[in-house]
Formats: sequence, C-alpha cells, structure tokens
Amino acid sequence: MRSSCVLLTALVALAAYYVYIPLPGSVSDPWKLMLLDATFRGAQQVSNLIHYLGLSHHLLALNFIIVSFGKKSAWSSAQVKVTDTDFDGVEVRVFEGPPKPEEPLKRSVVYIHGGGWALASAKIRYYDELCTAMAEELNAVIVSIEYRLVPKVYFPEQIHDVVRATKYFLKPEVLQKYMVDPGRICISGDSAGGNLAAALGQQFTQDASLKNKLKLQALIYPVLQALDFNTPSYQQNVNTPILPRYVMVKYWVDYFKGNYDFVQAMIINNHTSLDVEEAAALRARLNWTSLLPASFTKNYKPVSMLLLGAVESSSRAE
Repeated sequence: MRSSCVLLTALVALAAYYVYIPLPGSVSDPWKLMLLDATFRGAQQVSNLIHYLGLSHHLLALNFIIVSFGKKSAWSSAQVKVTDTDFDGVEVRVFEGPPKPEEPLKRSVVYIHGGGWALASAKIRYYDELCTAMAEELNAVIVSIEYRLVPKVYFPEQIHDVVRATKYFLKPEVLQKYMVDPGRICISGDSAGGNLAAALGQQFTQDASLKNKLKLQALIYPVLQALDFNTPSYQQNVNTPILPRYVMVKYWVDYFKGNYDFVQAMIINNHTSLDVEEAAALRARLNWTSLLPASFTKNYKPVSMLLLGAVESSSRAE
C-alpha cells in the first residue's frame, strides 16, 4: 500500500512538472493554458517519434491527432444550414444563416483557418463553431476553405487553393445560388489563414478581370512577414506556450520547403543579406521603431546582424 502511494505521488509530481510552466500574471485561466500546452507538446512528441520511426511525416501525424480528436460532421441546425461541397475542386464547408424577408440578399465571409499552413481543418469543431456563430449572428453565408496543407503541398499551393475557391464563389451565378449580396463580401482568417487572406486580398485588388470585388478584409493575429523575427511581439512572446518563436520559425521553413538548419539564423534575423539592396528596402518597410507606438515598442530593441556585429566588435575591443 505504501509503495503504491509513493508511486502515485511520484506520478502526480512528474505530471505537474510536465504541465506547469511559468506564465505572466496577466494570463486568465493559466491552468487551462498550461493543460492545453502540455497536450499539444505531448502530441508533438508522439508525432516526432512516429517520424523518427519512419512511419509518417511528423506534421501528417500531428494533424491526424488534431483532426481525429476535433473533427465535426457538417451538421445543420434550425438557424444555420451547413454543407460540405467543393468550389473549383477545392473543398469548402458552407454555413448559411437564416433567411430574413427584409434582407433577401445576405452578406458573406470567406474564412481561411490557421494552423501554420500545415495543421487544423475547416471541419474541426473550433472552426465549425466559429463559422456557425458568424453565420447566425451576421445573417451571413460563411465559406470556410479546406485548403491543402504542408507536407502534401508547399508554398504557393495554399494560396492557389484559396484563390481558386474564392474566384469560384464570386461568380454571379454562385452568389445568386447562395443569395449573397456581391457588394458585401469579406475575406478573413486567423494566423496562417490571415496570411493567406492578405495574399488573396492583394491579388484580387490588382485583378481587373474580377467583376465582383471583396469589400472588407478582417485579419485575426495574421502572420504577415518573415523578415524580422525580433519584432516587439516576437520578443515579448519568445517562449509563449503552444507557439513559441522557434516553432513559428519552423512553420515558415516547412511552408517554404526549407531546411531546419536555417532556423537559428532566422531567429537572429540573419536569413537575408544586409548587402542586398532589395532586402534592405524590404527591411526598411518593417521599421517598427517608427511604425509602432511606444506602448508597443516599449524597451525592445531591433535585432539585425549589423547590430550584432557592432556588439561583437565592441566586446573584442574591450
């Protein structure tokens, strides 16, 4: 009996050690975040083991775990009709809000899910419930795009998928089928989905052949650039649970079908040459010391190889 108690105590202590991580005092429900982070870390470790054994790519294994525990069928309610279909060969889940006699044409949102271009699905519970809520509360038609993921495809195939599906949806006959007002269509997405939504929005703005245009862009914590991994938000959240900086950098590497050997160089902003005129011009556009207010920049300092070289030279001089 005593040995069982000792073993149980040891197991509880090990579990607490695995789950617990220090968090800022401003985080609400810290234990929920810790448990979610521990669950995700556990899934990553299992997928890495599967990859090591040569059974499957680690991202395929990780996404299988995520989708297996969260997949939801297209289930309609009295308020929202939900259907799975495809737009020009791209899978989509469509959520149709309740019709209103006083508003025969509905507004619409084309939604692109996040997940580092490699994980999640329009069909998992979180995104299904989000789009259902939007359809009901906005009296809208929500088109959630099931674009292809890394490692089955890489950049720019994800962009091609969302462009094809959205162009199909914007056809007059398709908008008429779903009773959508062509003047009230929004593009939206979170995280990597925000990146794809922004890319799509830029392309459509410049596409003179499109009869119907997007009216609004709503990006949710979008991933918009891969030149500077030391912005104030990256420095502040360098070890944030679930998505620390080095993991975000790895998602970028995977998206571009790159090599993990470059991860450390990217973390210290040494993945573009300061001697190349074009790279310098692009970096100038991301000069957050002038673009962001002091409430965001705080005491954070820009990181570049030029600055690092100056520090190293100063250290050698001393």
